[in-house]
Amino acid sequence: MGMSLADRVRSAVAALMHATGESQTDLAAALGVSQGQVSRRQSGAAAWSLDDCEAVAEHFGIDVLDLMAGPTRASESLPDLRRRAPGRRAPGDGSVVREGVAR
Repeated sequence: MGMSLADRVRSAVAALMHATGESQTDLAAALGVSQGQVSRRQSGAAAWSLDDCEAVAEHFGIDVLDLMAGPTRASESLPDLRRRAPGRRAPGDGSVVREGVAR
């Protein structure tokens, strides 16, 4: 059996944060919740509600069904303008990404 819906959403949110270079703190601020709430949802201690899913999808500029489909579809749906550019530092990250490799 494949991933549960909850697992697909958590994985998709993680993939989108990675692709955009956003932290849990960044996402929490955009959603109007605390970083701890995002952390609990991402760890599975709390669930992403349908309203949360809509807000996350809107924040990243994707359709909510793409978010629920999992990390691959969510990442493929992410608009190019939302992607972290190679060589650009992720917020709060001391590393620089070059040619897809963090240094």
